[in-house]
Amino acid sequence: MKAAVISAPGQVSVESVPDPTPGPRDVVVRVFACGICGTDLHILEGEFAPTLPVVPGHEFAGEVVAVGAEVTEVSTGDRVAVDPSLHCGECHYCRRARGNLCENWAAIGVTTAGGAAEYAVAPVKNCYRLPEGVDTGQAALIEPLSCAVRGFDVLPRVLADHYLIYGAGTMGLMMMELAKRAGAGSVNVVDINPARLETARELGCSATATSADDLLGGFPRGWDVVIDCTGVAAAIQDGLGRVGRGGTFLQFGVAAYDARVQVEPYKIYNQEITITGSMAVLHSFERAGDLFVNGALRPEVMISDRFPLSDYAAALEQFKAGVGRKIQVVP
Repeated sequence: MKAAVISAPGQVSVESVPDPTPGPRDVVVRVFACGICGTDLHILEGEFAPTLPVVPGHEFAGEVVAVGAEVTEVSTGDRVAVDPSLHCGECHYCRRARGNLCENWAAIGVTTAGGAAEYAVAPVKNCYRLPEGVDTGQAALIEPLSCAVRGFDVLPRVLADHYLIYGAGTMGLMMMELAKRAGAGSVNVVDINPARLETARELGCSATATSADDLLGGFPRGWDVVIDCTGVAAAIQDGLGRVGRGGTFLQFGVAAYDARVQVEPYKIYNQEITITGSMAVLHSFERAGDLFVNGALRPEVMISDRFPLSDYAAALEQFKAGVGRKIQVVP
């Protein structure tokens, strides 16, 4: 089969690799679509995957074409979205129901071969079966949505709270949609990309701006919830200063390992400000699937580009350039 392979930092190509075979509790999925996200860039840069080479792709959905000898939950022909999480289930954090912090953390498309390929193997327990009427390729959005759901798990989710979101890429837009569903009083979005801000307005945010300074007229006391979806140190630093008294700052975007920002300990203490983070997926994939199936997102807006698998490198370059929204590769 054909698959994208990151062989060394900065080196990616599409190659012929052996077809996957399922273990007793695995399935083989014919991939319909695989999304690209910031984690893939970190892998390409040699920052994230523990070993190379690896077939990337942790956001994918497709059709089951083979099942292991002990699989009864799904059958060939079923369509599924795949949770890439491979928690060990045995370490200190897994035993405390914090598998996303697993001491032996692994993930499909990060530490094992992923969905940027014609076929991929996954544990059956990681498969969310899609009902009739759901587009299989669009269902690859369930994985990033499950990360956003996890992000909301660590937020207070108080009715009529006012939100400020940095970044109007796919994840910022998903967080915006979840904030609206969580009963936000308002959702403001900041981005330096005018095209992305236009999409945020199309999806019904309260206001957009290229700088939070342009929004302060309505929020002189700051915002109840500030979410960074950029991973950019300058945006994070700015966002920390926009949290109102008793508010929460969520670090959701994936920053570079060496990124640093300054905090004000006295302000955190005196104003009872919470600073928190959220890491990947934690018991949120099933819920994200249900949200997706019931229309929480507009996939035709979220997905801006589809590339053939043979153009995987070009798809990565467009994503890196910040052009478009969710970019998918289609084997």
